[in-house]
Amino acid sequence: MTAPTPLPLARFRVLDLTQARAGPTAVRQLSDWGADVLMIEAPEAVYGKRGLGQPRHDFDFQNLHRNKRSLTLNLKADSGKDVFFDLVRRADVVVENYKPDVKHRLGIDYEACAKVNPRIVYGSISGFGQTGPYSDRPGFDQIAQGMGGLMSVTGLPGQGPVRVGIAIADLTSGYLLAQAILVALIERETSGQGQWVHSSLLAAQIQLLDFLASKYLFTGEVPKSTGNDHPTIMPQGLYPTATDPINIASAGEGMWEKCCLVLEAPELWKDPRFANGEARSTNRAPLNELISAKTRKRPAEHWIAEFNTAGIPCGPVFTIDKVFADPQVQLLEMAVPVKHPTLGEIRLTGQAAKMERTPSRIRSATPERGEHTDDVLRDLGYDAAKIANLRSQGVV
Repeated sequence: MTAPTPLPLARFRVLDLTQARAGPTAVRQLSDWGADVLMIEAPEAVYGKRGLGQPRHDFDFQNLHRNKRSLTLNLKADSGKDVFFDLVRRADVVVENYKPDVKHRLGIDYEACAKVNPRIVYGSISGFGQTGPYSDRPGFDQIAQGMGGLMSVTGLPGQGPVRVGIAIADLTSGYLLAQAILVALIERETSGQGQWVHSSLLAAQIQLLDFLASKYLFTGEVPKSTGNDHPTIMPQGLYPTATDPINIASAGEGMWEKCCLVLEAPELWKDPRFANGEARSTNRAPLNELISAKTRKRPAEHWIAEFNTAGIPCGPVFTIDKVFADPQVQLLEMAVPVKHPTLGEIRLTGQAAKMERTPSRIRSATPERGEHTDDVLRDLGYDAAKIANLRSQGVV
């Protein structure tokens, strides 16, 4: 049998000090593409069974920490830090998402790591940034959604602020940090030097505002919630049918004309209230009422087929079970099976980006706590007596 193609990040060693969601999301981007990731966890003898704060065998922990090895290490002990810096000497990347002061108190910050390995790329995620008046505050996704403006533009008009249904600030800051780490690794190829790269939930959330942020920065106008309608393009939103609601997105005059034809409503095309994009946006309420009166007459399947045939984006609103049952989603391989020694075969969320020659792979399930401790220490050159001594002291 032909050996699988080496993954694109297989030559990189990553030390993973992350917990919760934002940091593990960043590291998962590296591990799925082949990086040798070593998860550093607190020894149970010192910190109890809590570990990284989540049940180890639940869906979330398994999805976040796949493709890793696990080492237990007490970073508060001097001999634990000695082991850590032995690992740093061989590593390419360190990733952490402590509160900004924690790594400095532990003595494992970027400057300390760079002293033993100037090529190290050190990635950090925090709630609000590494410095500044909020840097010591605990960060949490919903707090960043609120402070970053997202909740103010989410929800139905007049409803008040609404959180997005996923941990979007956590996820975005993680993805952006992974991107920055990869950029730093590429830059290192010419400079020979590593560097500190960092992201925050707050900054990532603001970047995600995209055109809403640029609208304010250009015009001074504060965007408001438009509910299921697009803020600037109409008609684009959620419409009722005789069965289930559907999303329709009609952008530009040519598409709007086709939309009226599909709806069998030439009067809408001729109505001066809807003569152009600006007018349709201004008169969105009466336009939505008139479109809804048409779409209610036939089932969702009819409209989805008719609009898409006409080249107008249209689709259903799926619950998550229907998402993964959809044939297109199955073709995209977004549910990936992996064998777990205790849980059996489980499915985890796949990578959205695909590479034809060197695709990402879920090579192994999330390891048990400290599963690879002895192997890692032996690889560092520690003999059996030294490993036993570290265990007796509660260092590993």
